Amino acid sequence: MKQFFLFTLLLLLNISTIVQAFPKHNPVPGGVCILNLATANSAKPRVTYQGKPIAVVQQQQQWKALIGIPLSASIGSHEILIRTANFPHPTTKNCQVKSKKYRSQHIKLKNKSQVNPKGKKLERILREMKLKKNLKQTFSANPPSLDFIRPVKGRDNGRFGLKRFFNGQARNPHSGMDIAAPTGRAIKASAAGKVIYTGNLFFSGNVVVVDHGQGLLSLYAHMSQIIARQGQTIQQGTIIGKVGKTGRATGPHLHWSVYLNGNAVNPALFL
Repeated sequence: MKQFFLFTLLLLLNISTIVQAFPKHNPVPGGVCILNLATANSAKPRVTYQGKPIAVVQQQQQWKALIGIPLSASIGSHEILIRTANFPHPTTKNCQVKSKKYRSQHIKLKNKSQVNPKGKKLERILREMKLKKNLKQTFSANPPSLDFIRPVKGRDNGRFGLKRFFNGQARNPHSGMDIAAPTGRAIKASAAGKVIYTGNLFFSGNVVVVDHGQGLLSLYAHMSQIIARQGQTIQQGTIIGKVGKTGRATGPHLHWSVYLNGNAVNPALFL
């Protein structure tokens, strides 16, 4: 009887872990839309949204699509294309994107070249924008690692989606979560994956990008030191760098972004 009780308890704990490791359904600009596709005993469907492949995973005996919604998305119905082995023509499902209001953030920078860069700095920024765009299109076949942890201990001081103004000038919305922490504090990989980029970028400073599978990526910016190596396979909790303030930063912190099918989504939905 005691053995049966322990087995049942372990089973319940395992089920609880699986549930907690799944992102939250929040179909808003910058959110995640989760759609039920088919029962798990059928062939795995192939899904596209805005011409991009979508992560498809099993949960609770269902195939489910995990769709990252861009911050620029319009409110209303968004069409998702679904292809299966049994049908030659795609079927469609709709994700209803709801309204979401994000707050504004005003930041003053002494270095004006980080607000209105010119010349070679601008040329560098344009090259890096193309690099980041290509990185965000990464789609590996491996099942995605959805069990995320906070990459560093610290205080949240820059929320995802904030409408940002640098020295009074409007810029793109904040594409990640800022976590204030002392310079040199260890940064851990939020989930298992493969390091697909390490380097220094004009705005982001020292950066590491990790591919977690099927279009799910995480980015860690403003590091004082990069420890991870490009091409390295890492586990959740692997130390990949240290907190700093390289790039466009007013103080030591980690900028942590999560991308899904090429779109920046709220990292909090994966915690």
